[in-house]
Amino acid sequence: MAHSFNLASLPSLRKIAAATGLSLGLVLAGCTPTETEASADPRPSVVASSTIIADLTEDIAGETINLTSILRPGDDPHIYEPVPNDIKALEQADLVLYNGFNLEPALIRLLEAGSQDAIHVPVGEAVDALEMDKAGQKQPDPHVWGDVTNAIAMVNAIRDALIDLSPADQAVFIANSQTLNSQLADLDTWISRQIETIPEEQRLLVTTHDAFQYYTTSYDLEMLGTLIGISTEEQPSAQTVQNLVNEIKTRGVPAIFAETTINPQLIKTVAEEAGVELAEQELYSDSIGASGSPGDSYLNMMESNTKTIVEALGGSYTPFIREAPAAADSESATPQAVPAESIAP
Repeated sequence: MAHSFNLASLPSLRKIAAATGLSLGLVLAGCTPTETEASADPRPSVVASSTIIADLTEDIAGETINLTSILRPGDDPHIYEPVPNDIKALEQADLVLYNGFNLEPALIRLLEAGSQDAIHVPVGEAVDALEMDKAGQKQPDPHVWGDVTNAIAMVNAIRDALIDLSPADQAVFIANSQTLNSQLADLDTWISRQIETIPEEQRLLVTTHDAFQYYTTSYDLEMLGTLIGISTEEQPSAQTVQNLVNEIKTRGVPAIFAETTINPQLIKTVAEEAGVELAEQELYSDSIGASGSPGDSYLNMMESNTKTIVEALGGSYTPFIREAPAAADSESATPQAVPAESIAP
């Protein structure tokens, strides 16, 4: 169960301060209970590490939980640095859902240093990870949501964790996860059909960092190259930039792509030197977009990315159809796959 701050918490808080580089004074300032907190929300407290996990969790749990997302739309989990309110949320949580595979290194250090009262579930580790090279060593690629079938596995892991947390709401979690998984299955089929419209020789993806291996592997694209590797903390060398420019020219890549969570200046430079188009819409890689943007949910970000890639690489995009709500009290439409005969060859 969630717990409030008391003097016995000081050893734990000192460990958090040491692990995160925050002063103990700042940690304590963020953990001082307020009158509002004293009358606590009776619902279980769930913390999600990223916007993608928070979005999936909200779809499954609805109003049955008190959900907090540590990261905000557009934040980069690779370089996240905790603030006192984040520490307080984690200290008060009954359940913490995070990606795992070292996507959020600062958060993992927090979890290891802090209280163990909450259940910690690395939902991204519900899938078999692809490997990537980092500093000459093979490591799991944490960007598992790029394959929509992996998102289904994440949904199932979140559902099971929520059932363990709140068995009384099991029927809600099961029904909502079944609806969401049906939508995701339709989306997975739709993405494959969209990518098939791109001429085979132009199915080449160039982005800022290595966040799209699952997408390219699942949907028959070639990851031609990136400026930086698996983590956005890396900086490309001049030789890396020049090699990428040369490869783009050699292969005749029609367009390359920036990402919403990374400064686009370097990839703009690559586009200029290679003489290719930089897609106008940036790709959503490590985070969903702000409310009202084309990628403001997991479903929407995957549709937006596919639309951007297909149009920039010479394919024929057909919108992902969302049918009218099945019931009068439904708040959102149910996505359905576009019939195969309506997709351009």
